[in-house]
Amino acid sequence: MRLLFLVPYPPGRAPSQRFRFEQYLTTLTAHGHRYRLAPFLSLATWDILYQPGHAVTKALGILGGFMRRVALLFAVPAYDFVFVHREAAPIGPPVFEWLIAKVLRKKLIYDFDDAIWLANTSEANKVAAGLKWHHKVADICRWAYKNSCGNAYLAAYARQFNSQAVVNPTTIDTVYLHNRVRDQAAPGRLVIGWTGTHSTLKYLSQVVPVLAKLEAEGLDFEFRVISNQPPNLPLRSLVFLPWRKATEIADLLGFHVGLMPLEDDPWAQGKCAFKALQYMALGIPALVSPVGMNTEVVEHGRNGYVCAAPAEWEASLRQLLADAGLRQQLGQAARATIEQRYSVRANTPNFLQLFS
Repeated sequence: MRLLFLVPYPPGRAPSQRFRFEQYLTTLTAHGHRYRLAPFLSLATWDILYQPGHAVTKALGILGGFMRRVALLFAVPAYDFVFVHREAAPIGPPVFEWLIAKVLRKKLIYDFDDAIWLANTSEANKVAAGLKWHHKVADICRWAYKNSCGNAYLAAYARQFNSQAVVNPTTIDTVYLHNRVRDQAAPGRLVIGWTGTHSTLKYLSQVVPVLAKLEAEGLDFEFRVISNQPPNLPLRSLVFLPWRKATEIADLLGFHVGLMPLEDDPWAQGKCAFKALQYMALGIPALVSPVGMNTEVVEHGRNGYVCAAPAEWEASLRQLLADAGLRQQLGQAARATIEQRYSVRANTPNFLQLFS
């Protein structure tokens, strides 16, 4: 079959693309399928998208994306399936999706891993947020041949409009990428870690008082944040590492414990526990908020800890910082969970079934 992927970002840059479908592309080829990736944004536009200024260049980049989409419509008839990740265009109504599904009559696979029907406005996207046309998600779900949803919460939303909704979790490549395991007994300063983008840095506010309390008591640890932007946090233990694809795994392996705090709101309910999946695949116990998919992935006391209140974050951190054997035990169980349920190898049949 010939498969067309309409994606927002250049290949290899955005986590949602890398861990939802890009790592299956070689498998598609191995099964005899041919594919084309068609990003909306050029690499040049992507590189400046979240930087201040460059308004004219950004506008021209968006315009260029629309022009490429229009030109691509003439090629769509040659494909058997069109896979749309999140949206065909970042602003405006779902014109391209409607033309593909209703006019060109193509089988559209609609893939999303966040509650993107909700506005999630930040300083970085507040100008574009008003143009996002969030309510288009319901229409695209309705027109889709199948909806590929990151978790059960997202699938339940899609099923309001279309019974063809499949839970296709974000997965980890445990063979070629996350293929090493943290040695919790190795000497060195203990590292509590967090990784994410500028849009999720806000969730760290709920664990900062806990970390500050541990600092004040003289506990020796480093709080390492890996992100595309440095956080502004009042912590002596804070060490910032800019995210780099080339060192992503090595940087994460520096963690002894990984944090994933979330606020319990409709947007966070749509989160696919990605941070926890990454930590756990590397044998790093995850401490998570009891929100959305987190409680599906993390089993309290077996492969990590679920923390609902500051006292629980504090108690779990104290226990793990003091006991390397416990970290090793939980880390091994965490790795097994990923291999069995959230790895590329385990989910490949489910992913391939989308194109049937």
